[in-house]
Amino acid sequence: MVDRISIPVLSWFKSYNKQLLSGDVRAGITVGVMLIPQGMAYAMIAGLPPIHGLYAATLPLVIYALLGTSRQLAVGPAAMVSLLTAAGIGLVANGDSSNYLALAVSLAFLVGLMQVALGIFKLGNLVNFLSQPVISGFTSAAAIIIGLSQVNHLLGIDIGRHTQIQKIVVSIFEKFGEIHWLTVAIGLVGIFVIKGLKYWTPKLPAPLLAVAFGIGGVMAFDLANQGVQVIGAIPSGLPRFSLPLFSWATFKALIPIAAAIALISFMESYSVAGVVQAQHKDYVIRPNQELIAIGMANIGAAMIQAFPVTGGLSRTAVNNQAGAKTKFAGVISAILIVLTLLFLTPIFYFLPKVILAAIILVAVYGLIDIKAAKKLWSSNRSDFWMLIVTFIATLTLGIQIGIGTGVVLSLALIIFRTSRPHIAELGRIPNTNFYRNVDRFEQVITQADILIIRFDAQLYFANSQFFRERVDALAFKKKVLETIILNFNSINNLDSSAADMLEQLVQDYRNQKITILFSGVKGPVRDGMSKANLTQKIGIHHFFINVQKAVNFANNQIDSSTILEDPLKKYLIQTNKT
Repeated sequence: MVDRISIPVLSWFKSYNKQLLSGDVRAGITVGVMLIPQGMAYAMIAGLPPIHGLYAATLPLVIYALLGTSRQLAVGPAAMVSLLTAAGIGLVANGDSSNYLALAVSLAFLVGLMQVALGIFKLGNLVNFLSQPVISGFTSAAAIIIGLSQVNHLLGIDIGRHTQIQKIVVSIFEKFGEIHWLTVAIGLVGIFVIKGLKYWTPKLPAPLLAVAFGIGGVMAFDLANQGVQVIGAIPSGLPRFSLPLFSWATFKALIPIAAAIALISFMESYSVAGVVQAQHKDYVIRPNQELIAIGMANIGAAMIQAFPVTGGLSRTAVNNQAGAKTKFAGVISAILIVLTLLFLTPIFYFLPKVILAAIILVAVYGLIDIKAAKKLWSSNRSDFWMLIVTFIATLTLGIQIGIGTGVVLSLALIIFRTSRPHIAELGRIPNTNFYRNVDRFEQVITQADILIIRFDAQLYFANSQFFRERVDALAFKKKVLETIILNFNSINNLDSSAADMLEQLVQDYRNQKITILFSGVKGPVRDGMSKANLTQKIGIHHFFINVQKAVNFANNQIDSSTILEDPLKKYLIQTNKT
């Protein structure tokens, strides 16, 4: 089914008033002030000149304001997406920096196309193939790589571009004697300023004040002539509109990293939007519309020579805390960036690159999720090891292999858990008609001649043989078995392979003079059985609405002349939906 592109801005713009405007202006200016240094810093992560980070904070924000469903999500350049951009383009460019910007623009366009297509065809659930442990492991490793990628600027040395921790560490040791200690000192002071201000006066724009400190220090002490690297001249004016270079060879090379960015950036954005929306009950987030909105924002970024964008965690939190009520706050932020591009870029000439590195280091530190690993160690060891494997693969093998490892692990876990799901023998709780797992409830009552089994998953080709093996194993333990009752309450689907297995199962046990009864069979499963002509072969009298009625039948407590009084039998006969 295809979804249409809607314009959610119409839902809130009609009732817009001065009270809403007040909060939006305050929040928009606050986030815009954050975006100035962050945009330039994240462009450095992506391997691009800082000006392109400011470009990424203009048109994409306006497009999302028109199409997005979250009223507080702050869209723009983000650390994770910037790192993925650098990693992907680095492999495609293969050391050639002449077309690096063109590749970044093409990547943004391709990411946008993918996200819009996913949204239109309602495929937003694809992000569920990346489990939370995988995301946590990947994000933590990527945060470390992002931090280490700033060693160039923090130490004042050139170690090249690497996305594998061992290569970064080796390069640092090789260039250790070239460290520029004045640059290191400025970077440490910048980190202290940012962290200190966030702790003592969190309402102040700490990154921007660190930028002001850096510019002031360089100008006052002529540090640029003492080896401290500065941003230099930044072009003034707005970006020009242009189309990305349409090259099939380029797009084909960028498809893997574009798919990773499309899914991961949306997952990050959607999860952040969901957390904030929980505090506001006056609107609903629609995931497929969010995909379309973020996708169109990325296409807009490609039109103005920017790299991929997404919703940012820290900026969204600040936007919400500053009082943003609608997406007009994002438009205000974009206007502030536009004014900066038109009139203020000369101010940043003397901005030390190490200050931007300090901003990045502080920002990505919070992405390292140690708590998640500790929690999984005590609650779910399989998820813990999945996190660790993804973390190590990302650190040592690179960003793309790390993502691929995470996807493979997620899919493997899904297959493993559905191919060998939980299966239980049931017994009756004394003085009730409720049946529970005999391994969990010690006092339940069982009968020597009746075996009751519950299967807790859909029944399909991947687990049908496992189902048969477990039924046979449990039946073998019963020495005087006469009846097997299969409780299908937890089964939601049945494919042709499973239907064939059930037919053979019923026939094999009939040959052994053992009757198989079914209880709690749901409509979709009955439909599958009917299409396979299985219901007729099993016999309508072998289906019961609950376990107790099946047990009563097995114990000859239901007269065959009144068996059709069972509500399920009446329904099947009257509707002919056997």
